[in-house]
Amino acid sequence: MLIELPVIWIVLIDIVLWGIIHISVAYIGTVLPDKYINTEFWLFKEFRWEKNGKLYESVFKIKKWKEFLPDGSAIFKKGFRKKRIVLRDEKYFKQFKLELCRAEAVHWVVILFSPVFFIWNYWWVGYIMILYAVIANLPCILAQRYNRIRFNKMLKI
Repeated sequence: MLIELPVIWIVLIDIVLWGIIHISVAYIGTVLPDKYINTEFWLFKEFRWEKNGKLYESVFKIKKWKEFLPDGSAIFKKGFRKKRIVLRDEKYFKQFKLELCRAEAVHWVVILFSPVFFIWNYWWVGYIMILYAVIANLPCILAQRYNRIRFNKMLKI
């Protein structure tokens, strides 16, 4: 811990800062122009170990729980809702795929902020904050990746 604070302040700062991080990164991701989202970026590519989406179905049982994930885009006016498909055309599917990449990037960026909590927390709490960030964001990342693989099949990309 680089900064000594009373425990109550540490807890309050942790709670408030996580809220600020989640909302700020999500907002920036939402208003970021489409031209800055590269759907061909290596992170958004399908990897062999994903087994054409079967990994998410067999190991993570994604079909049983993904519908319960919140759609954070509903918070912002400019958000693109990804809970349900509302159109059935190629242009919409391509936009949907872009939005899946945007959402995945937002969740990865939120995780990247977690080491900042080492500054005022005990070292072991810093690791708990990293664990929290992974646990809170990984299900959303898995859902984005799984859905993108499905969209790629529909678009025959």
